[in-house]
Amino acid sequence: MTSLQNVNPRVRRIRVSPHTGLQSLAEHITQEIAQGVQKPFKEVIDVSSGDPHKAGMKPISFVRQVLAVCLHPELLMNKTLPLEVRLRAQRLLEVCDGESVGSYTNSSGLPHVKQSIAEFIMRRDVGVPSYAKDIFISAGSQRALVLIVKLLASGQGETWTGVLTPMPCPYTLPTLLDEAGVTLVPYQLMEEQGWAVDLDELHRALKTAQGRCSPKAIYISNPGNPTGHVQDWKSIEEVIQFAAAERLLLLVDEVYQDSVYGKGRDFISYKRVLSEMGKEYSETVELVSLHSISSALMGECGLRAGYMELLNMDPEVMHLVDTMLCTDISTPVTGQLALDLMVNPPKPGDSSYDTYTQEIVFTRTTLSQNAQRAQEFLNDLPGMSSQPAMGGIYLFPRLDVPSKFLEQAKILEVEADVLYCQMLLEEEGVFLGAGSQYGETAGNHHLRLCILVPPDTLEQVLPRLASFHLRLVDTNLHPDKSAGMREIL
Repeated sequence: MTSLQNVNPRVRRIRVSPHTGLQSLAEHITQEIAQGVQKPFKEVIDVSSGDPHKAGMKPISFVRQVLAVCLHPELLMNKTLPLEVRLRAQRLLEVCDGESVGSYTNSSGLPHVKQSIAEFIMRRDVGVPSYAKDIFISAGSQRALVLIVKLLASGQGETWTGVLTPMPCPYTLPTLLDEAGVTLVPYQLMEEQGWAVDLDELHRALKTAQGRCSPKAIYISNPGNPTGHVQDWKSIEEVIQFAAAERLLLLVDEVYQDSVYGKGRDFISYKRVLSEMGKEYSETVELVSLHSISSALMGECGLRAGYMELLNMDPEVMHLVDTMLCTDISTPVTGQLALDLMVNPPKPGDSSYDTYTQEIVFTRTTLSQNAQRAQEFLNDLPGMSSQPAMGGIYLFPRLDVPSKFLEQAKILEVEADVLYCQMLLEEEGVFLGAGSQYGETAGNHHLRLCILVPPDTLEQVLPRLASFHLRLVDTNLHPDKSAGMREIL
C-alpha cells in the first residue's frame, strides 16, 4: 500500500461522515477552552450521539458491581457488596473457563448467556419458544449485522444484492452496506405519519431497484433510529407479509425495545407477530432480530456486546455464521456477562432488586419526560417542527432555514443542516447531529437530538439552541412565534 491507489477500491470509496467532521470540530473547541481561549460558553454539550453514559447518565449499579467482582474475584469476600451481587458474580465466573473473564469463549458466545437470552425472549414474547442454538453473540449488534450482510452479498450487475433501507436510517448503515458490497435501496419513512413504515412506499422502492440490483433483504429499525417511531401489530404484520411475498430476509434492529414510552404503545417483537401468523409465514419467513447492551436502559455502549436470533434459517447457513464469528475468536467476555445481567436482572426479594428497580424507573422517566419537553420546545421554535417520539432515545426535528442560509451552504458545498450544526457548535457549544448523515429525507433538512441525557443537561441545551436558532431564522416569516419565544428566553 505504497499509495492510495493500491488500497481496496471499495474502501477508497468510503467518505468521511459529516458526524465525524462535527466530532472533530467539537474536540477542537474543547481543546481551545482547556487552553484558555475565551468562548461565550464554558463547555461543549454533546447531545448528538446515543451514548447515555457520555452524556452523564449513570450506569446501573447492579451491572457494574457484578462486573467489578468478576474482574476482581477477591471482592467475593467483601460483605459490603449486596449478597445477590456476589452470588451472581460467582455463578458467572463458574461458567467461564478457568473461572476468569480473561479466557476465551465459544465463537458464538457462552452457552450459559445464550440460554439466559433465550429465556428472556420467551418471557418477552409471552411463551413463544426460543432456543439457545439460534442465538449468536457478537461484539455489538453492528458486528452481527455486518456478518449477515456479508453472507448476502453476491451477484453482479442487475443480480447484485440489494437491501431495502429506511430513510432516515442509522448513520453507519450506508457505509456498512457499501463496505460489504451490497446496494442500498432507499425507502422513505412517512414523516407526517410520525415516521411510519408505508407499504406502498416499500413496493415503490422495490420497483425502482429493477434493473439496478436484486433486493434480498429489508432492514427495519423498531423502535426507530433516529425517528423514535414504534410499529404497532398491524404495521409489523404488513411488513412480514411484504417480505414473504417478495422473498426478502427480514433484518430487524430492536436495540431500543426497552425504551417505549408513547401513549398506548408497547414494544412488540417481529418474532412474536410472526409466530401468530400461521405456518405459511411462521415457518418460512427468514428473520434476524438484533439486540444489544447499548440499549437505552443499560447504555453500556463501550462494553461491546449484542446478540442476534436467527429464525427459519438453513442449518448449514447457521453453521457458516458460527464459522464467521470465529474470526473474532470471541466477543469480549465482560460484555457477554453484561448481556446476561440485562436479560436476567434482579428479581423481587433479591437484595439488589429495589435499587435496580429505582434506577430503571428513573431512566425511563427521564427519557419520557425529556422527549415530551424537547418536542414541545422545538415545535415552539419558528422554522422547526418535531414529530413526537414513541420510543428510542432521539428526536429528529425538521429544520426550515431562510433561503439566504441555503445559498450560503450551497456556496460552501456543504449540506444546510451540517452548516447549521457547525455554527451552533461554534456559537453556543451545543453539538447536535446533522440529519443529512442519516440518509435521504425527500429534500428536507433535519437534526438529531439525543434525549437520554440528565434533565439539567437538556435544560442547558434548549435555551442555547433557541438563542442560536432565533438569530439565524428570518423572523419576518414567523414574527409572532419568534417574539413569543424571545419572551420565554
